[in-house]
Amino acid sequence: MSLTRRRFLQGSIALAGLAQLKGVAMAKALEITGLKDVFKDDFLIGTAISNRTLETQDAELLALIAREFNTITAENCMKSGEIQPSQGNWNWELADRFMAFGREHNMTVVGHALVWHSQTPSDLFVNASGEQVSRAELERRMETHISTLMERYHGQIHIWDVVNEGIDEGNGWRRSPWYEIFGNADYMEHAFQIAHEIDPNAQLLYNDYNMHNPEKHAFLVDVLRDYKKRGIPLHGVGLQGHVGLDFPDLEEFERSIVAYAEQGARVHITELEVDVLPVAWEHIGAEISDEFEYSDELNPYADTLPSDVEARLTARYVEVFEMLLRHRDKIDRVSTWGTYDAESWKNDFPVKGRTNYPLLFDRQRKPKAAYHALSKLR
Repeated sequence: MSLTRRRFLQGSIALAGLAQLKGVAMAKALEITGLKDVFKDDFLIGTAISNRTLETQDAELLALIAREFNTITAENCMKSGEIQPSQGNWNWELADRFMAFGREHNMTVVGHALVWHSQTPSDLFVNASGEQVSRAELERRMETHISTLMERYHGQIHIWDVVNEGIDEGNGWRRSPWYEIFGNADYMEHAFQIAHEIDPNAQLLYNDYNMHNPEKHAFLVDVLRDYKKRGIPLHGVGLQGHVGLDFPDLEEFERSIVAYAEQGARVHITELEVDVLPVAWEHIGAEISDEFEYSDELNPYADTLPSDVEARLTARYVEVFEMLLRHRDKIDRVSTWGTYDAESWKNDFPVKGRTNYPLLFDRQRKPKAAYHALSKLR
């Protein structure tokens, strides 16, 4: 046998061996399943993708998200002040990256959020002279914003948070600039009607925090009943799910799921995490304008989470998911607000400088005991 032929055969054998090794590696990779696979017969499992992840194109984190989740929410890049910093000035870069990732991995994509009173364009509620705009002008700006955003991604975004946090704590409608300028809550039903006209196939949600609160719960049930009677296209309710180790009362949370479903609304758990830190001045909401002074007492786990608290975190996640599984016929999606602890907004809210541990992956992006406990529920 010639030297050339021997080398050719040796190379062929080496290539065959390499291909076999790659095949084994691929087979092993396919054996690795995520939470989306654990709960595939129950509801979609999702996370929110941050601007930082989209800006840096964090390959490791994006691979983890693709493995674990089948639905994604734009944490910030589609909020009105981010995507349209001023009237007519659109910034599509991060939203386009978000959409491309969702398409690449065949994910259910959630748009967040079309109408909100926070993180708005600097000139949304005022004219060039700094005076408050008229209702007619604000209505026109709403229509322009919703139509421009929804038409760009028409047919690609399956679920929209149409109105975010429009109800106050025990006070009925939030007296936001939207409410005050419109003179009533007509802005909300108008937003749903516009969104439905643009994409009749999209699922349209009202999204809010503390949705277990009995007064807030009762108020929204009345709204849902009224909207259903009048044909306003509100299809589902997003319960943000910002919970702690011992709040809220999960029986109240469960009652709210049942009540919204009884009005024909599909239920989404949209921003789930479990806060392990002491409550700041009994603060359990998600009003981002709230801020409290730092103290060591409010940041007891600056270096690491004690094992007994880790065990409580795990038990709480299991308790929450067991409750959600009891109502999987009513729930379309469960999404955490972020993927791993270091990126969670709860590190700085409502007290800046704190270290929190609220998600299912730790600061090294490794699955926590809570993750493994949830994996064993099905």
